[in-house]
Parts: sequence; C-alpha cells; structure tokens
Amino acid sequence: MMRTGEYLPQIGGYRAFIPRPLPPEPPIQLDSELTRLLSEADRALGRLDGVASILPNPNLFVAMYVRQEAVLSSQIEGTQSTLEDVLQFELDAKGHETPSDVAEVVNYVQAMNYGLERLTTLPLSLRLIRELHAILLTGVRGGERTPGEFRRNQNWIGPAGCSIHEATFIPPPAEQLPTVLADFERFLHDTTQPLLIHCGLVHAQFETIHPFIDGNGRVGRLLITLLLCERQVLQLPLLYLSYYLKAHRAEYYDRLMAVRNDGNWEGWLRFFLRGITEVSQAATTTARAILIMREEHRQLIAARMEGSTAGLRLLDQLFEQPLLTVRLVEERLGCSYATAAKLVEAFVQFGLLRETTGWQRNRRFRYDPYLSLFEPSLYRPGTVLPPPAHTQNAEGDYD
Repeated sequence: MMRTGEYLPQIGGYRAFIPRPLPPEPPIQLDSELTRLLSEADRALGRLDGVASILPNPNLFVAMYVRQEAVLSSQIEGTQSTLEDVLQFELDAKGHETPSDVAEVVNYVQAMNYGLERLTTLPLSLRLIRELHAILLTGVRGGERTPGEFRRNQNWIGPAGCSIHEATFIPPPAEQLPTVLADFERFLHDTTQPLLIHCGLVHAQFETIHPFIDGNGRVGRLLITLLLCERQVLQLPLLYLSYYLKAHRAEYYDRLMAVRNDGNWEGWLRFFLRGITEVSQAATTTARAILIMREEHRQLIAARMEGSTAGLRLLDQLFEQPLLTVRLVEERLGCSYATAAKLVEAFVQFGLLRETTGWQRNRRFRYDPYLSLFEPSLYRPGTVLPPPAHTQNAEGDYD
C-alpha cells in the first residue's frame, strides 16, 4: 500500500487516502505480459492514427466520435441520453422532446472541443483542468458545486446516500489537495515513462485524488485523449476509453481499488492497455467502414443523380449532421426550399435517409447507415449495467 499511498486517520473517525507522488516506487515492473500489452496498444494506436490520416474531411468524422464519447462518458455517471438525443438537441436548439440530462452530454462535447483548441496555447495543467470542469458543470446537475474550483471539503465514494463511514473509498482531505495536485501537475509533464503507461498512471492518480465535488470521472476520461493529442501520438481525437470502461465498469473500479489498497499498478495498467488496444481496433474498423461506405454512397449518388453536385454536397453534410430537416438542408447548401426537399426525397428513395417523425410537416430525417456505425447494440437504451459509484461530499450530496 505504501507504494501508492496510505490511509491516515482523520477527525471524525474515518481514514482518508493520501497518494504518493508519481511515478511509483518501486518502478513499474515491465514483465513479459505488460511489455506485450504495451506493444500491442502502441501498434493499435498507430494503425488508428494512420487510417485517420486518410479520412476525407476528417473533422466531420471527429465530431461524431466526440459526440459518441460524450454520450458514453455521461452514461457512466448515470445519464440516460443517447447519441440521437444529442443530435436532436443540436437540430432543435430549444431542446424540446429531449431528456433533461442531454445538456450534460452537450457540455462534454463542448469541453472536449475546448480542451483540444486550448492545447494550442496552454499545456495540459491544473489551470486547463479547472477550465474543463467549469464547462462540464455549467447549467447542469452539479452546477451548484463550485464548477471550475477544486473542492474545499471532504468527499467520498460509495453507494448513493451512504455516509462517510460506509464509503468504499475516501480521497485525500481538502487541506492536502494543494500538495497532491502540485505533485500531480509535475507528473503531467513527465516524459520518462512510455506514453501509454504515463496516461494510465495519470488517469488512475486523478481518480484517486478526486479533486472536485462532482465531475471527476468525466474530467479523468477527458485527460486520456487530451494527453495523447498533446503528445501528438494522435493527430485527431479518435480514441475514447469510455466505450471500454462502460463495458467493464465493475473491473474498472476493482482495478483502481487494487492500486490504492495493494499498490497493484501493474494489474491496473494491464487492464488499461487492453482497453487502449480494444478501442483503437474498434475505432480503426469504424474509420475504414466509413471510407468504404462514403465511396459507395458517392457512387450511388453519381449514378442516380448524374451531374448533381448538390447531392454530393448533401452527402458530405450528413457526415457532420446525420440528423436533419429540409430547412437545415436549405440553409447549409444555400439552395431553395423546393430544391432541398427534392434532394432529401431522392436520398430517401436511395435508402440513405429515413423519415423518423411520421409527420406531414417539420419532418426529420436520419442517415441510418452512418449512425449505425456509432451505435453498437451493447450501449443502446435498455442495456442493464451495474450502478455507478457515486461521489459524495460532507453535505451528503452525490453525483
């Protein structure tokens, strides 16, 4: 346990965990299995970055990956919003007919995009982490819990409504945060570890420190992708571990607790690297499927709408916004409403679009072939998963 930190008694009769600075001492033991997993993860990540480099209009596809990650990361925290809810929210700025917690997902999208842009002028740091947290919690559940500020009181992790004496884990007390966060920030800039080992250590340490009253999990998952992009291992933010962590949530919590209780960094890193490999391979498969599908649909449009550049422009638009209305097509393509309506109807006839409302007016259309690549059955609504571990504070509030 002293390898990772120690539990120290606190006033109130509980023990809080005080983490040791990273890197671990004694150092990570890169045995044959861990070395193999690191090599596999590096190769899988390299293949993903390579295929991403040949995507046409890559920013259009990145937008969908960011949305998907936002949905999955927020679902881990208990929201019910789906990818379609987010797309519908974007289509209808007033947010009608969408779950109230969709705003949490939209905030996550904004935080990711903000973080990527901010990295061009500011290194990954405590300052940037606070800025991301402020965006995540603005105007949503937890918004009253000092967005953008590190906590000033004790929090704990456990089942919803539990007392601090029933907690599964108690992070360091607030008065210890300046020291442990300063150590954490120093390690953020460490380059002596293999990058993926570094990412795994950073994520686990952040979750152990739990520096905010709410939103720690979402910030911790953002850090993984931002680190990879900052170090330019990924040119585009296409790797998101929420997909993997959601499917293996119970093991995820167990591995983190084994780090704290037993100093088992190697077990956590094996789990983490398997996730990097699995998610990289899945994202590479999706990127390749997008390339094939786009070319097939371009050929279909060229054959059925000979000489129509508007059809190809609409297809490109669908990769950015796969849920749309005729009015949106009119605006984006700069054409008349009648032309937009004919284009949409043609795409329906081709099997590219499906009308989803059944209404006569204000109809909405869905690009099913594309969206199906981002909606694996494991994560569709109705999937039963273990309840999340809630973060609670001294007032009894919880995530």
